[in-house]
Amino acid sequence: MASVSLQTHSQATALCRPQGWRHGSLERIRYQQSSKHPSRLQASYKGLEALYDDGYQKAKDLDYYYRAIGELVEHDSGPPCWFCPVDAGSPIEDDPLMLYLPGVDGMGVGLFMHHKALGRMFELRCMHIPFHDRTTFEELVVMVEDVVRKEHATSPKRPIYLLGNSFGGCLALAVAARNPRIDLILVLVNPATSFERSDIQRLLSVVSQFSDQACMAITALLNYNIDNEVSMAVTSMIDGKHPLQALSRLTNNMSCFLKHLNILDKIPEDTLGWKMKLIKRAASYANYRLQSVQAEVLLLVSCADRLLPSKSEAKRLQRFLPKCKVYFFANHGHSLLLEYGVHVSSIIKCTDLYRHSRRYHRVFDFIPPSTTELKEVDKASWDLRLRTCPAMYSTMEDGTVVRGLAGVPDKGPVLLVGNHMLLGIELISLAAEFLRRKQVVVRGIAHPQLFPNKRRSWSEGHDFFDFLNLWGGVPLKYKHIYELLAAGEFLLLYPGGHREALHCRGEEHRLFWPSQTEFVRMAAQFNATIVPFGVVGEDDLLEILWTFEDIRNVPFGKEMMRAYSNHLKLREVDHEVFFPGLFLKVPGRFYYRFGKPIPTRERQDVLTDKPAANDLYLHVKSEVEGIVSYLLEKRVEDRYRSIIPRVLYQAARGPNCEVPAFDP
Repeated sequence: MASVSLQTHSQATALCRPQGWRHGSLERIRYQQSSKHPSRLQASYKGLEALYDDGYQKAKDLDYYYRAIGELVEHDSGPPCWFCPVDAGSPIEDDPLMLYLPGVDGMGVGLFMHHKALGRMFELRCMHIPFHDRTTFEELVVMVEDVVRKEHATSPKRPIYLLGNSFGGCLALAVAARNPRIDLILVLVNPATSFERSDIQRLLSVVSQFSDQACMAITALLNYNIDNEVSMAVTSMIDGKHPLQALSRLTNNMSCFLKHLNILDKIPEDTLGWKMKLIKRAASYANYRLQSVQAEVLLLVSCADRLLPSKSEAKRLQRFLPKCKVYFFANHGHSLLLEYGVHVSSIIKCTDLYRHSRRYHRVFDFIPPSTTELKEVDKASWDLRLRTCPAMYSTMEDGTVVRGLAGVPDKGPVLLVGNHMLLGIELISLAAEFLRRKQVVVRGIAHPQLFPNKRRSWSEGHDFFDFLNLWGGVPLKYKHIYELLAAGEFLLLYPGGHREALHCRGEEHRLFWPSQTEFVRMAAQFNATIVPFGVVGEDDLLEILWTFEDIRNVPFGKEMMRAYSNHLKLREVDHEVFFPGLFLKVPGRFYYRFGKPIPTRERQDVLTDKPAANDLYLHVKSEVEGIVSYLLEKRVEDRYRSIIPRVLYQAARGPNCEVPAFDP
């Protein structure tokens, strides 16, 4: 097998970096870790900054893709090979390997929209199968298997990712079935295991009177979901892009294949027949060995796939594969990786499948949010942001209160300790503002029940559980707090826990902290800075319809709440949990204030002196209570507390302007 050599052809050269061979084995290409802004890197990020560029915002269009394919078809020769994309950039330290296995077309450039995003997280290699090549499916399996086994022998504790697209999904399943002892993670995009139940063969029999080129053109046109292209154009206009720019991209994507139909004239005449035999064999081979697959599997499934019954196939595969998760895309076609709005790297993060060793570790395998992920969270929470318009204040070392986060330390370890509002609705705004203003990821400590093992998810924006994973939330365990503080991270801790987040009517802005002082001792052990904070505003947004006592007094109400609390395995036994009935009020505003930082470097006495630890604990608690009282007092001075004057202010000055609040 030879490596790709396309130096004389500009389009293909921009996509591919040839990768050589030594003594019959694939040569490893290693990269130097970037040292740009080293002071702003947190210890566990392995060289990636928060808000790193994942390339999705500047992804090239389909016209670029077809021009590259045209040059590959015209100049490519030789057997199947591997290449490393040039635009993938430099990966992080100790990056796992990802092998991209293309669809039945064999074009390794089919991942071009994801090169940079995946290239920052993985050592990315793409398989390329020339159109004129007639390598059998079994030989392709051996080709992938050779790389997998050699990499496993070199780094037996490092996982290997196989990203299989359609036909490549069958290839990935076959390799996994033959190597159950190797730590493989499969990401399968509309796998072609349902080929025998698809309408492709029936379609090709109907159009068989046409030439092979015409049949391939019809099949290619069915790959895409035009409805999704229109939807993405509308979304881009809503996001502020000029209508003519959005319309230009829409028409270009819809017509680019027709502009490059001459590609089909360069493809050998028997290509279609051979490809159909190849995919039929691949589906049969993979289906026969499904029960041997022990690898973790992530299925990315298009519900609007016109070529394969991908949605029903996902449900079938999930019954056979013991470690399978499914991510459905409601409005996308078969060529999922070529459509906008699909962020494979983010999905891998959300599903807890990104790791550097045999076991996933929430602290050390965390990758910070990218620019695209911040925009996606902003898009999902735009309604909350519009309604609450958070105003943030902080306290300098001399006690001066200022607007913004200047008073919060820039370097960790930092422990943010504060009060919960109802249902924790303050979380997203707090984390997003720290990321936006300070480029700091706040690692939230949350109840283990907020980290469910979701087997199925949908693509209509990130939900709250995805947000926790993207922002590096960890379950409440002392070892996680120790590890985060030791790594110099920013931690977000709510001592009141679920009792504050699910409080009753009349308990707004009250603290329900336990008597334990563990977080003070842990902060002192790592010389962390404690920053007390308070937040108010839930009473300007939500009204509770019924109280805890209301539920207890209905028939069997007490028993039902007790059973539900036991099911959640919450720590309190004297207060059952219920989720209150709510209705929305005319929105007011959220106010945050971060108090004067409390260094623990000179407070090592709290490690051994219980009264000293208790005094520091009570001091932090009193600071939070004082901040809450301060905000409740000062918010009445805010002329823009109500949503109506805020909307008028932003209408006159732009939607992204900062709305004034009270003078501190």
